[in-house]
Amino acid sequence: MKLIACSSNQPLTAAVSTYLGIPQTAVNTKRFADGEIFVEILDNVRGEDVFVVQSTSFPANDHLMEMLIMFDALKRGSAKRITAVIPYFGYARQDRKTGPRSPISAKLVANLITTAGADRVLTLDLHAGQIQGFFDIPVDNLFAGTPVFVPYVQKTKSGKPLTIVSPDVGGVVRARALAKRLDAGLAIIDKRREKAGISEVMHVIGEVDGRECLLIDDMVDSAGTICNAAAALIDNGASSVRALATHGVFSGSAVDRIEKSPLSEMVVTDSIAATDETKACKKIKYLPIAPLIGEAILRISEERSVSSLFDTVPVIV
Repeated sequence: MKLIACSSNQPLTAAVSTYLGIPQTAVNTKRFADGEIFVEILDNVRGEDVFVVQSTSFPANDHLMEMLIMFDALKRGSAKRITAVIPYFGYARQDRKTGPRSPISAKLVANLITTAGADRVLTLDLHAGQIQGFFDIPVDNLFAGTPVFVPYVQKTKSGKPLTIVSPDVGGVVRARALAKRLDAGLAIIDKRREKAGISEVMHVIGEVDGRECLLIDDMVDSAGTICNAAAALIDNGASSVRALATHGVFSGSAVDRIEKSPLSEMVVTDSIAATDETKACKKIKYLPIAPLIGEAILRISEERSVSSLFDTVPVIV
């Protein structure tokens, strides 16, 4: 087995390397004067089972291109199998046509990854489950809910009744699954989005008065939806509000918005590397996913079941 770190989230790859007890494969990545990316693999990979770790987070295009070039280098180096380990899959929100003459960019990215030479994909909490069908190669989509978030919530919850809240109707399935695991109540935020990037909370469906509320989503980007939902929950009598999201994108003024919001805590995984700004925010907490990713890599390499990770392998936080 070979483990290669691209540049988007090297701390995560280092943690996975430690978990697996194998060294990272040496690579040389540089840019030419015009910005073109050059990749050279410094170890022999002929006949090897290679795992390339790269989140296609900001700058998404650079990270995506670096990963594709890495696949090509491995393919030409006669690697036996190439697995794209993509903790955060960028372009996932462009999963359908939203109007005439608009692209389905998630499908295009899937085609690029396959054509570049990847033999399979390992990812975490895809924004839309149907993206797995965009690939003509095997895709393992892990979920952070049971192995990462459930132990953390059980460890940190207050003595008050707990309600899991979906910030929109589309996330009800995710919220219901977590509520079932935690034996908690369920509530939904009904919102109307006036235009892209701006959401307006309308009302809360479910019992939240006097309860500890836990918002759950797959990602937090501008943080507008999460912060507006938190304000609506407090207005409806919630005793406290925390938020959980697998992917902390935190674009624009998201961190400042979280600082000023009623949220007591914003919990994300380290699928996207922390920045100096997010590290400085006392409300933002990162949970490690290296044991989950590492265990999945090990099972793929040994041709064992990955689906059992959804229920049986806790991640210690």
